[in-house]
Amino acid sequence: MTPPSAAPAVASKLAENVVHFTRLLRAAGLRLGPASALDALAAAAAVDVLRRGELYWALHVVLVKRPEDFDLFDQAFRLFWRDPLGAAAATAALAQLLPSLRLPRPARLSRRLAEAWHPPRPRGGTAPGERTDRAAAGAALSFSADEVLRTRDFEQMSAEELARARRIVARLAVAPRPVATRRFAPDPHGERIDLARTARDSRKTLGDLAPLRFRSRLRRPPPLVVLCDVSGSMGRYSEMLLHFLHALIAGRERVHAFLFATRLTPVTRLLRRRDPDEALARCGRQVIDWAGGTRLRACLREFNRAWSRRVLGHGAVVLLVTDGLDRDPDPGLAAEADRLHRSCRRLVWLNPLLRWSGFSPRAQGVRALLPHVDEHRPVHNLDSLEALGRALAAPGHRPPHGR
Repeated sequence: MTPPSAAPAVASKLAENVVHFTRLLRAAGLRLGPASALDALAAAAAVDVLRRGELYWALHVVLVKRPEDFDLFDQAFRLFWRDPLGAAAATAALAQLLPSLRLPRPARLSRRLAEAWHPPRPRGGTAPGERTDRAAAGAALSFSADEVLRTRDFEQMSAEELARARRIVARLAVAPRPVATRRFAPDPHGERIDLARTARDSRKTLGDLAPLRFRSRLRRPPPLVVLCDVSGSMGRYSEMLLHFLHALIAGRERVHAFLFATRLTPVTRLLRRRDPDEALARCGRQVIDWAGGTRLRACLREFNRAWSRRVLGHGAVVLLVTDGLDRDPDPGLAAEADRLHRSCRRLVWLNPLLRWSGFSPRAQGVRALLPHVDEHRPVHNLDSLEALGRALAAPGHRPPHGR
């Protein structure tokens, strides 16, 4: 039995640990305010804290606001609550524990969480043995932070770097090369005579000779359709690509966005919100299969049957963002990919797995998709997104099938 004098000490220690845990999550990038600590304290007081499962889900309910924060919360909880009443000792020994820590899920510790545990050294201070000569200082300041971010993997970015990367993504320009449409527009240097305008102008001269009017085909960028995988295997890339989609929809008219994991969800209207945080929050509430499995065949089949005729007109360009790791046991992925390929002007597969130099198409879903795409490109950092914009603006688009 716990002595009466020890009960208040245990309660105060628990409250202190809950507050520290909330601050850790906020430092790692979760959007938590001062009221979040009070909500976490109330949730912890309502459950049996000696049962890890109850404490886990009680804090999860009040502290996790977005689906993309699930993995980060899971890592932080496993790291912080190894001993619920001894977190101070765990914090002191963290520097020795981090290199040898083995987490069941995911396999690699988030960089944001590692920095939140061990904040970086202030810029003004110098550690013993640190180089302080002018040459070293000049070399450290000779590069741009944005240039470093362009080649860094989204999965390895810290919270501050992710925020800066989102601002860079919002400025990226991705405009497919304009194509000729069926409509004509007045053009003094056009190749065709505009008979209607020439006849109208001849009325002003009472039948005498009138100058010829010319016209040319109207050219405009084709529609852009993005099918983005938000399953658990996509991880951090899904969040950054949603910011990319928000920037695309804000800067262009004919852009259609769909998210899929085990089912297909249209999110074009949700991403038209001016505030990107609000738009992504609405997507998180709408997409109920976020961070789940992948049923690529079923989702492509639903798109081909219900949406292709609505959004794939006028020679649309389709961006398929997925790692190709399909868990659907039913066959037919190759047939659905072929139908999608024949329905659009150009099908570009954006695969984050291409960041590995030793990537090979061994998975069944990857082998089924490869023969039916026009391009297979990486999408894991800012450089790859900029390269995508240049590739879409370059000539060489194949004409639509059957035209």
